Amino acid sequence: MKQPVITDKAPAPAGPYTPGLVVGDFVFVSGQGPFEPKTKKMPESIEEQTKQTLDNIKGILEAGGASMADVVKVTVLLTDLSDFQSMNKVYADYFPEPAPTRTTFGVALAIPGMRIEIDAIAHTGK
Repeated sequence: MKQPVITDKAPAPAGPYTPGLVVGDFVFVSGQGPFEPKTKKMPESIEEQTKQTLDNIKGILEAGGASMADVVKVTVLLTDLSDFQSMNKVYADYFPEPAPTRTTFGVALAIPGMRIEIDAIAHTGK
């Protein structure tokens, strides 16, 4: 059974998707961007965008009964792969060892100024 996860600690969906789903022992988090949940504003630097994106993911995970330590898989989308090192420094602060598996892609994102999008899968082991 799929249980939706909706929280004010992450932006409301901008389309026909659910921010998070709890399915058994897993929490699936849809791709999140760098938008502040209340103001919908987006910071400019890749460091600030990475932090806001990961804060949004953290809020969804917590609302679904998981934590960043439960994350087992992450996908990172960057509009400029030269941002990788700067993103990686911020990213490392959010995940304890062992870090989750990860795939990173260079892509074009639909929203102007949006430099990063991240999705995640957590396993709670309940």
